[in-house]
Amino acid sequence: MKRPKRPSEAPAPDPADPRSWEWRTSRREFLAYTGLGAAAVAVPLQVARGAVASAKVEVVGPAAVPIVLFVNGERRKLEVEPRETLAEVLRGKLNLVGTKIGCNRGACSACTVLVDGVPVNSCMLLAVDVGARKVVTVEGLARGEALHPVQESFVAHDAMQCGFCTPGMVLSVAALLVSNPDPAREDVQQAVSGNLCRCGTYPNVISAALGAAAARKGAK
Repeated sequence: MKRPKRPSEAPAPDPADPRSWEWRTSRREFLAYTGLGAAAVAVPLQVARGAVASAKVEVVGPAAVPIVLFVNGERRKLEVEPRETLAEVLRGKLNLVGTKIGCNRGACSACTVLVDGVPVNSCMLLAVDVGARKVVTVEGLARGEALHPVQESFVAHDAMQCGFCTPGMVLSVAALLVSNPDPAREDVQQAVSGNLCRCGTYPNVISAALGAAAARKGAK
């Protein structure tokens, strides 16, 4: 096997031939360069580790821990594992099954709930991180037997088919009407753009949202 040329023996590299750049660095030079690179990385890492060590980080789990959730106007005490999402806790521990779990990765918004009035994908929020924020599920919109105006409008405009996406849609629209009582069609489209409906009921959802806004405006 032919010995590769040392850097002092090698010809100048040809820019048109990538292979001519081979063996331009000796083993000693390579180790020297990589040693400098490792040292440059090690210094920031040591600084970062020191900052983490000096910071006070509260560690919970892996066993279940007690938490308090404020859901639909009620204070609920329960124990959850730190890995459990708000969607899992709402469905599995509080039996609020109106919150659906579809993709379980924040892409379909079937699990939408309101957290301090803001639509949130509950599959992407750990229950232990909710704290004192107020959570509203689709079950919390109605007042006893009286449906929320958005729920009534969804029924009147037949804005559902299989119904799996409906709770998330309803909550997204309800949040929109709080921030924008007189939305345009484009506002509704934007509000529900993250809610996936496999049945394609978007036209009726938009009509229901605009109908709820008109009914609310007429009631004042």
